[in-house]
Amino acid sequence: MIRKIQLEDIDSCAEIMMSVYNNEHWQCNWDLKTAKAYLLDYYEASKFIGFVLVIDEKIRGAIFCHEKIWWNNSEVFVDEMFICPKLQRKGYGTELLKMVESYIKEHNLAGFTLSTNRFTPAPDFYRKNEFTDADHILFMYKEV
Repeated sequence: MIRKIQLEDIDSCAEIMMSVYNNEHWQCNWDLKTAKAYLLDYYEASKFIGFVLVIDEKIRGAIFCHEKIWWNNSEVFVDEMFICPKLQRKGYGTELLKMVESYIKEHNLAGFTLSTNRFTPAPDFYRKNEFTDADHILFMYKEV
């Protein structure tokens, strides 16, 4: 079952996020306090959109997004998406994306945007779900 995220889901989501990202692929080192604060920032945003995957009455995955205003038509930006490692590659991530896609269609939005780490399996997952690499966009950063 997929349902909208509720405030009381944040703790479970933070634990799943840590199990997904604290590894050699992502090279993250989330602790529970920081992960909860990070997800709560998204949850409290005024244009937040989010869903959880519930299996056997336990949260097993989530997608955190927000509606992003754009000059010609607003879009949905995927901030975070994660599925328990043991349940990955079973179609649950695709189900979460489809739920957001329904939201996009229902609200007549332009589509999805997201960024991800090119050195992980994530880009292949998104390409499999009909996302394309945006040649016209360059994601840049500066360490300080």
